[in-house]
Amino acid sequence: MTRFEDNGLFAWEANASFWDDYMGDESNYFHRDLVRPGTEQFLDVHPGERVLDIACGNGNFSARLAEQGARVVAFDYSPAMIALAKKRRVGYLDRVAFYVCDAADRRAVLALGQGEPFDKAVSNMAIMDMNDIEPLFQAVFTLLRENGVFVFAAHHPCFTYPNGDYFTSCIDRGEAIEGQPVLQNYYHRSIQDVLNAAFEAGFVLDGFHEVPFPGRSTPIIMIVRLRKR
Repeated sequence: MTRFEDNGLFAWEANASFWDDYMGDESNYFHRDLVRPGTEQFLDVHPGERVLDIACGNGNFSARLAEQGARVVAFDYSPAMIALAKKRRVGYLDRVAFYVCDAADRRAVLALGQGEPFDKAVSNMAIMDMNDIEPLFQAVFTLLRENGVFVFAAHHPCFTYPNGDYFTSCIDRGEAIEGQPVLQNYYHRSIQDVLNAAFEAGFVLDGFHEVPFPGRSTPIIMIVRLRKR
């Protein structure tokens, strides 16, 4: 798997306030009704569990995890987004610890464990925004306790690839929310590239779910559950 060179941080810093205003306290329809149900079903959070929320944005899902009784460590690549998350989720800071961290920096992600394993990890619609997923998968595998799970939702690469070429990894620029100030980077990878990165880290595939828009016959989202054996 070729490492992508452009990390796209500028776009997330530029879009942070726009995204926070748009997603608000409850997130949007796409996340609430399409992403969240399958992700929560696979994650199956129980009170007292320690959960790593990867690329947490403005902290909407972090707050939901806390409401379910989890102890949450949440991080995002964008310092501006984390500042907004702390402001918006000020009432949850006793249950959610927010950090700025690059998901492609294995050592930085490992440091978030602070000597205590995680029961579960989750990433909502962010894998396709990351320039390198292999260090993240390796770090998450190390951070999870035995039999821990890592659930991630992402664009389904079989149906969202650019340039008519599914198998070639590439960077594409796009607009996730209409009107956002700056186009963001999408890092296209085939399913085999994504899953092989997971398998090489040590995970086994434990669940797979595909989600279409209502009334459509092809999925827009894939939700993957990986398990540490």
